[in-house]
Amino acid sequence: MKIITISGLDGSGKSTQISLLKDYLESQGKKVYYFHAVDFSLANKIAGNKSGESKSVTKAGWPKIILRRIFLMADIMRFKSLCKRLKKENYDYLLSDRYFYDTVINIKYLAKNDKKLPCEKFILQPDTSIYLKADPEIIMQRERKPDQGLEYLQDKKKLYDSAAEAWNMQIIDGNRNKEEIFEEIKETVLI
Repeated sequence: MKIITISGLDGSGKSTQISLLKDYLESQGKKVYYFHAVDFSLANKIAGNKSGESKSVTKAGWPKIILRRIFLMADIMRFKSLCKRLKKENYDYLLSDRYFYDTVINIKYLAKNDKKLPCEKFILQPDTSIYLKADPEIIMQRERKPDQGLEYLQDKKKLYDSAAEAWNMQIIDGNRNKEEIFEEIKETVLI
């Protein structure tokens, strides 16, 4: 089973691209599992958030940041079990809309610290990891823009930009139309 992840800023088009890729792979007869790291997270489940309803968090004190780190480690272990089960069920692909990399970026943003987290070494390396790199100013002009604002997106972009190489991510320009982006993603994934 191949693991394909798309990470990036809120509003960069990750969900759109994962949906297009899922539809395409299924049209080719592939068995595809959709994964969303935020929906999967224990913290989200404990908070009682339903799919797509998680509240934007732009500030947190140290106790909450430490809890996020603990939950992230638990989620990484749970994910490994999920992957084993999906392999037994003969899935061809797991497509991740956001990945644990996005959770790490969120923790680093909240902590105002870009140092490597100890749990990063336990994150399962995807077969293809894509950073959909979009300019915050362009995202804020889109019809569906994130509620956190421009400065939030600018700060997170700096974190993604510095982490993308360390995480061996394929960088794809997310400032183009969705069809052009999808063609590049499809080419990257199917190599």
